[in-house]
Amino acid sequence: MAGDATPIDVRRAGERFHTDLGWLDSWHSFSFGGHYDPTNTHHGLLLVHNDDVVAPEAGFPPHFHRDMEIVTWVLDGELEHGDTLGNRGVIRPGVAQRMSAGTGIRHSEMNPSAALAVHFVQMWVLPDTEGLEPSYEQVDVEADLERGGLVAVASGRPGRGAVTINQRDATLFAGRLAAGTTVVVPDAPHVHVFVAVGGGELDGAGPLAQGDAVRLTAAGTRTFTAGPNGAEVLIWETA
Repeated sequence: MAGDATPIDVRRAGERFHTDLGWLDSWHSFSFGGHYDPTNTHHGLLLVHNDDVVAPEAGFPPHFHRDMEIVTWVLDGELEHGDTLGNRGVIRPGVAQRMSAGTGIRHSEMNPSAALAVHFVQMWVLPDTEGLEPSYEQVDVEADLERGGLVAVASGRPGRGAVTINQRDATLFAGRLAAGTTVVVPDAPHVHVFVAVGGGELDGAGPLAQGDAVRLTAAGTRTFTAGPNGAEVLIWETA
């Protein structure tokens, strides 16, 4: 199991699997597509963590998913979602979005801009129940982010996250942190700390740059402090 051999496992941005298709520049934290390493398939319930940049007027045409909770977080630009349930939505920075694939759903993800790339992180976690009806949800959490600290943007715990995933043992936190801001990282069996923008320092792991991640396994309470240029972090706690 990836990350279980040590309580603090630092993974640098450049060590990730990389896919460059011209229209897509994607960095994969775990085995994905044609990239496979049997020692790096997940951390806890988190199976996919892709850091993607999609060129203008490009994207992923309709494709199929089943029994997976898929959360997308846009860092810059806009991403247009469409699916076979008839859902349509444009995801911007500050909007929490999830798709529960359940018994099966086809969706597309396109960059609607003619001039600007879109940068986003897409994350998949296993559901706690298979065979559910597929569903979709997006919620604007910009005001919560502006108040500072960590914001629970997706969770399977009732009343905890802005959007609800079908996994009671997983929560995603996001934070846009001003320079020098310190936050307490959740204490859970498996925690994945990803520096999406900027940099900072995680207690026990040292300095982290953009694209770096730390996999914590029963590591106790930790703190993250944003660097001089601030940071945007994405933190998963799972069983």
